[in-house]
Amino acid sequence: MTTSQSTTSTAIDTKIEAVLRQHAEQQFAAELAELSKIDTRQRPPNWKLSPWAVRTYLMGGQLDNGFVVTPKYVGNARLMEIAIATLATDRALLLYGIPGTAKSWVSEHLAAAIAGDSTLLIQGTTGTDENAIRYGWNYARLLVEGPSEKALVVSPMMQAMQDGKIARIEELTRIASEVQDTLITILSEKTLPVPELNTEVQARKGFNVIATANNRDKGVNELSSALTRRFNTVILPLPSSIEEEIQIVDRRVASLGKALELPAEKPALEEIRRVVTVFRELRSGKTIDGKTKIKSPSGTLSTAEAISVINNGLAMAGYYGDGELHAGDLAAGLTGAIVKDPVQDRVVWLEYLQTVVKEREGWKDLYRACHEVL
Repeated sequence: MTTSQSTTSTAIDTKIEAVLRQHAEQQFAAELAELSKIDTRQRPPNWKLSPWAVRTYLMGGQLDNGFVVTPKYVGNARLMEIAIATLATDRALLLYGIPGTAKSWVSEHLAAAIAGDSTLLIQGTTGTDENAIRYGWNYARLLVEGPSEKALVVSPMMQAMQDGKIARIEELTRIASEVQDTLITILSEKTLPVPELNTEVQARKGFNVIATANNRDKGVNELSSALTRRFNTVILPLPSSIEEEIQIVDRRVASLGKALELPAEKPALEEIRRVVTVFRELRSGKTIDGKTKIKSPSGTLSTAEAISVINNGLAMAGYYGDGELHAGDLAAGLTGAIVKDPVQDRVVWLEYLQTVVKEREGWKDLYRACHEVL
């Protein structure tokens, strides 16, 4: 490598390190490279890894050479196997569940492991139109030259078809029904007609689509039966046990804390356990021991929100406290996550504090801190 090449490489590495959140294929490049090196199993056409290696990347494990792959998804391995196997067929994958169940996270890591590129993303909103899925036009060139390949603006979907990669669609049910149906020809015929140029894009082997949707949007823009048939749906549940959820929160807090360079110490598992316990009890409408029924607030109180509460507490502890996470650092974030409706949710939260938190051994500090911010 020449001096100029070395300098350029160093500059690129520095730029990547300065990014707040790297793409999965950048952040876990070493793991993907190690898996590729030892992966001798059959790979579907144009896949970077075999289905076995993709599963190992997602679920984690120790390789025969001693290299440790960190888990990206903590939960039912069979769900990941179904998702990976689906992407090896001609059916698209729909990841479905309540907000905060790692749908986007799993989607990104699947694309990173299979195609080596998780960036071909279409964000679904009420304003998403057909151009976002099919293609658009550079209108300045279109007026001068008329329809031409140079005037064509390639969408992430078209790019994925041309390259044989994975296209990702976030919040599919937020997109209007008539726009959703643009996908039917793409998913069934694996072609994207461009009538203005009297041509079409035919998908290369390796192309597929991962879409996500959450059940809070049920009834907003339901998928047509024709489109539903072209997806295999995998429902991602909330963590089945408190220990599983604590593990997820602990891992993600450590990862995000490092990226954000928070000056606080790593939180004790006991503080994470308290936040997760509060969220699980309020979600389920009863205490962990099942002895006391409680009211649930209007929000989802997902694992992702628990991670956010802990990180907010670490920021408070690092910048305004002694660097160690205490109840006072958690109180504002915890209350903000739970009280979405200032009237109904406040009543629910006050009742929970009074009947559960106040009476629980070792939780008096949390009770006092939360009362102070209400």
